[in-house]
Amino acid sequence: MSAGGASASSVGVGVGVGVGVGVGGTGVGAAGGDELFGCSHAETPRATINTHQAFTPPVDTRPRLPRPSSFWYPLHARMISVSHLVKRYGSTPAVDDVSFEVGKGDIVGFLGPNGAGKSTTLRILSGFLGMTSGKVTIDGHDIHEDSLGARAAIGYMPEAVPLYPEMRVIEYLGFRAELKGVPRKKRVAWVDEAMTQANVMDVANVLIGNLSKGYRQRVGLADALVAKPAILILDEPTAGLDPNQIREVRDLIAELGKAHTILLSTHILSEVEASCTRVLVIAKGKLVASGETKDIGNMRKTSAVDFTLRGNVEDALGLLRRVEGVAKARRLATKPGEDAGSVFTVCCSFGGKGEGADGAAIVERAVAALVGGGFAVREVRPAGGSLEDVFAELTRDAAASTASGEGGEAA
Repeated sequence: MSAGGASASSVGVGVGVGVGVGVGGTGVGAAGGDELFGCSHAETPRATINTHQAFTPPVDTRPRLPRPSSFWYPLHARMISVSHLVKRYGSTPAVDDVSFEVGKGDIVGFLGPNGAGKSTTLRILSGFLGMTSGKVTIDGHDIHEDSLGARAAIGYMPEAVPLYPEMRVIEYLGFRAELKGVPRKKRVAWVDEAMTQANVMDVANVLIGNLSKGYRQRVGLADALVAKPAILILDEPTAGLDPNQIREVRDLIAELGKAHTILLSTHILSEVEASCTRVLVIAKGKLVASGETKDIGNMRKTSAVDFTLRGNVEDALGLLRRVEGVAKARRLATKPGEDAGSVFTVCCSFGGKGEGADGAAIVERAVAALVGGGFAVREVRPAGGSLEDVFAELTRDAAASTASGEGGEAA
């Protein structure tokens, strides 16, 4: 081989190994590199590299930032998946084997009495509290294996919003946006948008310590919105707001539901009926009902009937309990306009399913018995049907079940 050929071969080895191995490579690469850097201007690598050999670029193994999850999730993907979630404090279960799923675009109301486990569940979902057992997935991220990814997908507003009273509203939200990784170029615009959505633009330059409780709640809502998360978890978002502000928050939640998945807890059942597409009911740490809002409201609509009557209460209850198909009969609390003495309302629960023709037949037999017994029937209407009635009955049943279970264990 000629000297020119040897020079070309040396340069080719130097470049090839130098690119593939880099600094600190093998001895051959180092030698090739010395020849390459020692060549004259006329002996450029371009003139001597073998162009017939395919060039393989080096593999970039550097970690890359994840793409925003909203780009690859289908419309009906599961945004929140909870499977057999358990949280115990010592031997006391705060959350007991709870499982549910929330789809993209859902606005889900999380209902339950005080101490039912609502806030505990929401804190676990948001990454603020560890679980005893179970599995939680947030926007495709396992909360144990990818905690940062799960938390980045959530905007969380706790019931008691932690704020810095010495900061102004706009300063606090800018600080929170920076902590949440909002790009510097977008930070000002996103903060302004969050303040507008939460209706706190008029107090942007006011110290948080000088704000009312209602305004502080709204600052907490703006904090949850500032990073534009895929999921909003709101724990009692209307606590401390006046009726006009509650109406505004209701409209805002409906608007946010077009771009976010929302899970909110509240004691105001009318808010759930007005804003939510689905309802989860929890009592004593257990999920006792789950479904669309209208389905939950209809769960027991035809299982009982209220009769408003005039006559003797005990005689009416005894007569109704003897009607075929009536499982229970009890007097309801006196309502405005009713005479505590002679006019009263009783609730009759049907035996079995109590639906369709069977329910109608039971009502006909009950009315015939009441009229035949000399009672004046003023009104007959389905019992329950509202979310408030179903909520009260479900949570009461759960409490009774727990009490009976504890009694059985004690026995």
